[in-house]
Amino acid sequence: MSETSAASKEVSDNKTLQAGRRGASNNANSAANRGQTTIADGVVEKIAGMAARDVDGVHEMGGGLSRTFGAVRDKVPGSGKAVSRGVKAEVGDTQTALDLQLVVEYGVSIVDVANTVRKEVISAVQQMTGLEVVEVNIAVDDVKLPDEDDEDDSDRRLQ
Repeated sequence: MSETSAASKEVSDNKTLQAGRRGASNNANSAANRGQTTIADGVVEKIAGMAARDVDGVHEMGGGLSRTFGAVRDKVPGSGKAVSRGVKAEVGDTQTALDLQLVVEYGVSIVDVANTVRKEVISAVQQMTGLEVVEVNIAVDDVKLPDEDDEDDSDRRLQ
């Protein structure tokens, strides 16, 4: 084989290799565009509920009525805890907005707890879903006083 034909073959092989690489990266890029992923409101609500409950100072989630119904539902065997209690999500294609209802422990800074909850919820939802969290509205519905019995304690006394 002459030097010219060997060089020509090498250039040809390099062009084929480069074209193959371009094709592979095009396939990787196009794979992301070959369908649509939707995330249900309930999924985002569960993620946000778990993140909020992990913050120190959060005693419970939900308003008075939802906590009452939730306590009854939690007693039903096999029903499990309602992780999304106290969380409402509106999910769009790329963004989500959340409303949370909290009961905080007495003595904690409500402003600090709310800011920490907001930061943790945004982080968890964005990391797990890729959705942009445009707002996290927090309503503190109650304060758990040290001398108040939990709903579970009062239920035990009734049995």
